[in-house]
Amino acid sequence: MNKNRRRFVQASLLGGAAAATGGLSQTAGAKDEQKKARKNLDILILGGTGFIGPHMVREALRRGHTVSLFNRGKSNNTLFPDLKLYKGDRDGGLDVLKGNKWDAVIDNSGYVPRHVEDSARALKDASSQYLYISTIATYANLTVPTDENSPLAKIDDETIEEVTGETYGPLKALCEQRAAAQIDADKLTILRPTYICGPGDSTDRFTYWPVRTARGGDMLWPGSRTDKTQIIDVRDLADFTIDCLEQRIAGAFNTVTPAGKYTMGDLHDDCLAVSASDMQAVWVGADFLEEQKLLEGREIPIWAPPAGEYGKVAYVNGEKAVAAGLRNRPVRETARDALAWWNTLSEERTSKMRAGLDAEQEAATLKLWKEKNG
Repeated sequence: MNKNRRRFVQASLLGGAAAATGGLSQTAGAKDEQKKARKNLDILILGGTGFIGPHMVREALRRGHTVSLFNRGKSNNTLFPDLKLYKGDRDGGLDVLKGNKWDAVIDNSGYVPRHVEDSARALKDASSQYLYISTIATYANLTVPTDENSPLAKIDDETIEEVTGETYGPLKALCEQRAAAQIDADKLTILRPTYICGPGDSTDRFTYWPVRTARGGDMLWPGSRTDKTQIIDVRDLADFTIDCLEQRIAGAFNTVTPAGKYTMGDLHDDCLAVSASDMQAVWVGADFLEEQKLLEGREIPIWAPPAGEYGKVAYVNGEKAVAAGLRNRPVRETARDALAWWNTLSEERTSKMRAGLDAEQEAATLKLWKEKNG
């Protein structure tokens, strides 16, 4: 993996009205209130208090299921005070789980293969389903469209446990393999999301776009309007996760919006619509952005130049998940709700975004671009 790939992965995946978006939503976008669970489930979530976990907890509770959490009790430990908490550590601290039974386990905090293997081994007889949240970064080649049968990334030294931009994808792929070695195929579900976006996202990768649009004025947009991008709303991921448990859906699934359909131009239009700002887009070429060293970090989130080793990162096929019940709300709804959530945060939190160009960078880059292009 070269330096650009490491930087891209670290900055991007490491870390979720239909007509107005070209018909992106595969349904009206509303949750199907008529879904019937096979029974009320007793669910254990390994994690549960980060970004995606709370959405899964709330969706499960909304449907009448019982939820317990296993974590260290250090992050957002007041978020669900009424839920049973098994306080422990994935690194050698699983004993607290012994002797208990659940209908299903959601593992959304597994990054180190040894931890996932230990958890899967400890819980394989304690539940009838193990659902692991992986990532599309597991795929070895994103210069071509991918599906669930595409080759996965490999790591030469399987004893490595440090999660970096270089090791993240291969380690998650190895996590999948370690889980599969412990859990029978008919009891194992693997979900591979792309950029997870929506309310609560601490990375600001997607949120940057509607927030910066709302500020107005000349705004740098990368590449061209036709460049593709692909996301998954965290609530749609949570919805499908609970569907998989209720319906005992096993196998690997890419959880993404439709491949190659949504463009940066669509994102521009959606952000403008939900912010009602006077923003004026300035589309800046990918080559120029690379010259300015703006493709190496978090400056231009959820976008990659269409030519290069990430040229097809927005072409991950999600048809298998759709056939199993995944429904994607319009991206405009994600943008609207992300902006609304952002506006509820403290001034300290919103004073500096964690992704995207800061005002000084953007102004300087736009000035150079305009000078170069008249």
